[in-house]
Amino acid sequence: MAQVLIVDDDAELIILLRDYLAEEGFTVASAGDGESGARAAVESAPDLVVLDVMLPRLSGFDALRRIRERSTVPVIMLTARGEDVDRIVGLELGADDYIPKPFNPRELVARIRAVLRRGRSPAAAGGAAIVVGDLRLDPGGRRALRDGQPVELTGTEYSLLEVLLREAGTVVKREALFREVLGRRPVPYDRSLDVHVSNLRRKLGPLADGGERIKSLRGVGYQYVRPETLEPGRGA
Repeated sequence: MAQVLIVDDDAELIILLRDYLAEEGFTVASAGDGESGARAAVESAPDLVVLDVMLPRLSGFDALRRIRERSTVPVIMLTARGEDVDRIVGLELGADDYIPKPFNPRELVARIRAVLRRGRSPAAAGGAAIVVGDLRLDPGGRRALRDGQPVELTGTEYSLLEVLLREAGTVVKREALFREVLGRRPVPYDRSLDVHVSNLRRKLGPLADGGERIKSLRGVGYQYVRPETLEPGRGA
């Protein structure tokens, strides 16, 4: 039974979500401000955090910064409808997904389950390491290593990188990445995928020759560049 930590100062919303999530098989903990929420996210080790942007004592963004300093727990941000900047900032800071307020509890449950599935995919239970150039993924431990050094990735970033590496050298379409990584269909003006790719580029850095690791084909998809030292078409 997965535990969800809800960080929101709306007491009525917390009660509603607590009852609804309990019916869906989740256990729920809650915090009413950003400071206590960030502390609980790290110390109580929930399976997932639902984090509001507008919070007393510490904003949702600052709370997320504190969480990411010590934990890669999945985080879904609650943002005001129409506030695209909030969504992008949250994703850039390491949120796994977002949902705008007001929302249907069924949609939130669907998002929670999709995010949790990323960390419990069949590949995560085992399987051979994926090696492409200086990058190595360990599906069993969901770890990423660059030149033997660990790279801290969120669950969504890891899942995205795994899909791209398995298809290294070919372009993976946006629709497929949305479906496999984010668990939903793309909608107009949804930049979630692009921000996650940007985060990966920043964390992984360029290739040894200075070139881009992940190339974009505008409007089509993304490609992880296979080093020229590998024969085209060979598995990693």
